[in-house]
Amino acid sequence: MTKDNLPMSQVEFIALCAMMFATIAFSIDAMLPALPQIAAELSPGSHNTETLIVMSFVMGMGIGTFFTGPLSDRFGRKPVLISGAMLYILCAFIGWMSQTLEWLLFARLFQGMGAAGPRVVTLAIVRDLFSGREMARIMSFVMMVFTLVPALAPLMGQIIIDFSSWRGIFVAFMVFSMVSVLWIGIRLPEPLPVDHRRPFSFGKLMSGVREMWGIPAVRTSILVQSLIMGSLFALIGSVQLVYDQTYGRASEFPLWFAGIALVSGTASFLNAKLVMKLGMRFLVTVAVASKTLFAAVMVLCLTLPDIEMQFYAFALWQLTVFFSIGLTIGNLNAMAMEPLGHMAGTAASVMGALSTVFGVILAAPISLAFDGTPLPLVMSVGTLALIGFVLMLHMRRIEARAVAA
Repeated sequence: MTKDNLPMSQVEFIALCAMMFATIAFSIDAMLPALPQIAAELSPGSHNTETLIVMSFVMGMGIGTFFTGPLSDRFGRKPVLISGAMLYILCAFIGWMSQTLEWLLFARLFQGMGAAGPRVVTLAIVRDLFSGREMARIMSFVMMVFTLVPALAPLMGQIIIDFSSWRGIFVAFMVFSMVSVLWIGIRLPEPLPVDHRRPFSFGKLMSGVREMWGIPAVRTSILVQSLIMGSLFALIGSVQLVYDQTYGRASEFPLWFAGIALVSGTASFLNAKLVMKLGMRFLVTVAVASKTLFAAVMVLCLTLPDIEMQFYAFALWQLTVFFSIGLTIGNLNAMAMEPLGHMAGTAASVMGALSTVFGVILAAPISLAFDGTPLPLVMSVGTLALIGFVLMLHMRRIEARAVAA
């Protein structure tokens, strides 16, 4: 199948891809309002361990991501998507039944592995049908639609909690995944022809990893993605604690989160407009440089004596972090995927796995370091952004050498 004979409009294709990606955002962000209730019920007296409910899901997603792409190269995109959805639904059921934090973390870990299917295979499907800056444009629109889910997810989670309890959120996970898998099964033909599939073996997977890591631009893109994902996961893992414990605004959190996420979603629209003119690397470089500057300003704002002004500054800083995602992740993925069309599934898996696992390794200690103020979080995000900026300058030199050669 090619983009010319895709039996659905481009609008429907973008919406379907966005919903598959949204499985991840919904699974993470809808949980945020539930963290205090879960901590009180399953781990009373613990210190910040509720953030592990987010991190365990993300870690599972990172581990699963390593295998889903190669499996989709071997068996096709749809079988892997559907199998991942089944695992996701089963683990959501286990999470709903959990009576201890350990069982909940176990369920979230494997639920994350199931969510790796939609995350990786969707990117591979886009690469099957599009390439280059056109692929980046499609991904920007996907991310723009996808932004609606994380914007609304905390509010939806809060509504579910109000009518039931935190366990009702896991029922919503099951329903959401069932709808998406039915849409895939009915409307999306298999995009990877049988004669284009690659045999799966661990040796070939490692060979693909070595091939990718041997390309300097791909390697640098993975490292920058890891830094960006680490800052994002750290913010998501800590943000509810900041609203609740630092500023006493837990009841307002879903509304603030929704508003900030909706505004930050315009970054993907802006990226779609600018990427054809300015290029992917330039936009990423500007985004991470700005992120470093905003973090420095936020550190200064934390010295303000007026706690209300501090809160508004933090909300604005949160917006800048979320906004930067729309200018970076899609572009970095497209840049790295461009020379890897012959192994799109493997490439998507390896990039997603490494950036996610490294991101969690960076984010977990940042979230656990929460001390009642946003200072550890802000300083850590600024440091990661500064390192990313240095790596993007290095990528410019890589491109210059490639052109000269």
